[in-house]
Amino acid sequence: MKSLLAGIALSIALAVPALASTLLDYEFRRLAADETVKLADEFRGKVVLVVNTASKCGNTPQYEGLEQLYQEYGERGLVVAGFPSNDFMGQEPGTEEEIQEFCRLTYKVRFPMFEKTTVRESNAHPFFRQLAQATGTYPTWNFHKYLIGRDGEVIAEFSPRTKPYDERVVAAIEAALGS
Repeated sequence: MKSLLAGIALSIALAVPALASTLLDYEFRRLAADETVKLADEFRGKVVLVVNTASKCGNTPQYEGLEQLYQEYGERGLVVAGFPSNDFMGQEPGTEEEIQEFCRLTYKVRFPMFEKTTVRESNAHPFFRQLAQATGTYPTWNFHKYLIGRDGEVIAEFSPRTKPYDERVVAAIEAALGS
């Protein structure tokens, strides 16, 4: 009996990291580009703040704070990853080229941005479906944030109203970075 229980425990222990690593096992095309990257390769060993974005939203000024987080914590291992989405009242109607130009010219965004992605529960991309399963929350509006640790597991999620420099976001990032 003991050996059976030990075998089961070992199987579970081995399966949990495998499940966690699948969260980033998705490929996305870079915004307005042909290059496709696998998130697991791109973000290996990094802390990732995943954000569904939109250019014509009341939360759009959060781009500035997201870029500041990326600049301030990037050398320590933080990556902000933007996923434009037109899911909420059509607030990201432009082409990927228009989105990229807007982000760079208006907010000087340099953090990685990826192809337009569906994030709403009814038709969410599998990546966002997995983020929602891990946290119990699908994006409810533009600029919903998910924080993923270096191990590929979701640490926290933050509502669209939570600004990038909110003390809870900063504390979670600093804890994940090991400060």
